[in-house]
Amino acid sequence: MPSNTNNDASTSVTSAAQERFARLESEPLRIVAPTSSFFAGSKDSLLDIWNHRELWWLLTKREVKARYKDSVGGFIWSLIRPLVLLMIYYFVIGKVLGAAGQIPDFAVHIFAGLTGWTLFSTIVSGATQSIVGNSGIVKKVYVPREIFPLASAGSAFVDFLAQFAILFVAAFAIGGINWVHFLIYTPISIAMLAVWGIALGLLLAGANVYLRDTQYLVEVILSIGFWLTPSLYAYFTMAPSMPDWVMNIYLLNPTAIGVLGIEQGVWTAGDVKLWPPHLFTQISIMLLIGLVLIFVNQRIFSRIQRNFAQEL
Repeated sequence: MPSNTNNDASTSVTSAAQERFARLESEPLRIVAPTSSFFAGSKDSLLDIWNHRELWWLLTKREVKARYKDSVGGFIWSLIRPLVLLMIYYFVIGKVLGAAGQIPDFAVHIFAGLTGWTLFSTIVSGATQSIVGNSGIVKKVYVPREIFPLASAGSAFVDFLAQFAILFVAAFAIGGINWVHFLIYTPISIAMLAVWGIALGLLLAGANVYLRDTQYLVEVILSIGFWLTPSLYAYFTMAPSMPDWVMNIYLLNPTAIGVLGIEQGVWTAGDVKLWPPHLFTQISIMLLIGLVLIFVNQRIFSRIQRNFAQEL
């Protein structure tokens, strides 16, 4: 009797599975991902990302929490690292090498540069590893893959706000704030650095799925890029000794322009020093170029994302 009962149960389960597979086969094929044509698919992709905005927020909060999980200091660690770097650079570059004597309120200048550069570099490095780091989700369910680089950018921006709050308080206490410069230069500079970080992050996130060396190459390039931004040195100390063509090439670097904009906004002691001509216009142009790059790189990302699950 038990043997017959088991056989009947097994047959029932098999029949139910066969019926289920038959129903699935009769269902029409529905495309979940948006269309991928370069221009026509852009609207669908943007709507898809917008419809998953709650998921983006959940992933952003998850990244922030996971970063400091099981740590006693928690969110405070996001402030300790830049402050430690500030003290190291201030002592080594400012005191030992004598840069503090040439640059007034050197601490404000260097921290402004570090804060701007950290925003950009954290977005780029985090976004580059975001798809591979969330491979478990990518392989199981469909969500717009852009959500993962954007969540990394959101997490980086949360850390940036805390660091910028310290920068603002320090700048206000040490040299005061030129409110006109602050309101003109600071928001657009932050926006430009974030836009360029997201634009590059989208492209690099897709490339890293197919070539894992990408994330290591990005680390090297970011290490070089740090020295191409006027953080540890001031623009006015470098520009007079360089040929015009060198400075023109230097100012094509969006991170240099963005860092200069933040310094112009909070570093009041530098108001009387030499600045690039038409700095606000250059930042605005870089912002527009960055927005175009976001569109182009998102369309490239959309075309290559369909094989992510297989590659992962």
